[in-house]
Amino acid sequence: MRSTSSNPALNRSEAFAGSRTVGFNERPQASAPGWATGDPLEQSFQGTVAGGLQTGRMTVEDVIVRTAILLVTAMVAGGLTWYLGLEGLAIPAAIVGLVLGLVITFKQVMNPAVIVTYAAVEGVFLGGISKLFESSFPGIVVQAVSGTVGTALTMLFLYKSGKIRVTPQFQKMVIMATGGFLVLILANFVFTLFSDGAGIRGGGLGLAVGVFAIGLASLNLVLDFDFIQKGAQNGLPEKYGWFAAFGLMVTLVWLYIEILRVLAILRGDD
Repeated sequence: MRSTSSNPALNRSEAFAGSRTVGFNERPQASAPGWATGDPLEQSFQGTVAGGLQTGRMTVEDVIVRTAILLVTAMVAGGLTWYLGLEGLAIPAAIVGLVLGLVITFKQVMNPAVIVTYAAVEGVFLGGISKLFESSFPGIVVQAVSGTVGTALTMLFLYKSGKIRVTPQFQKMVIMATGGFLVLILANFVFTLFSDGAGIRGGGLGLAVGVFAIGLASLNLVLDFDFIQKGAQNGLPEKYGWFAAFGLMVTLVWLYIEILRVLAILRGDD
């Protein structure tokens, strides 16, 4: 059955849709030397596990390393933005990051330089917005980062342990909820342009919406993990590792921003 994701970066890629290709765990043909004779030495050579660069296929390890590269790039750019007092660049960086992210998503860009540039731009946005929040609520950034890491690790554990299974019904539910949420947020943004309030993103209602968004982003992480695993099992070309890392970073950034927003609302009520 075709697999889908609510993460646009992965959902638009047919390569992540579960189409059948040669996987890493497939046993070589029975006619291959060693398998036909039962020679364990020959079998060990036939079954050797290699990395993405050696096989030309994407592996989960590839995605982990490349996601780490993107996150470190964002952290360095964010740290410089914070240290140099360039928080005024947060909004321009957010706009540039949005445009670049859409280009990467819809054009299926897998060029490492472009994706790393996106990570750097997002880092400027995150560094600027984080400093603004930190100036109003000291310690909030550490709390938000801890919450993001803790949530991501929890969802990874739940997925790997099988406690959360990515079924077609689960996928459909998350996709529909994410689509509806994006429409709601867009409508609220338009509303705030013509009013003085924060719409549904402030006060008690904003807290409820924020908690819902955190839950939704967490479920999207599960879909991302599932897509990455299936992509590796389906033997995707090695270049897809960068694209998968990009999709995972998009969800992590969303999760961090929502946690930061919820913490700010809670701290504002102290």
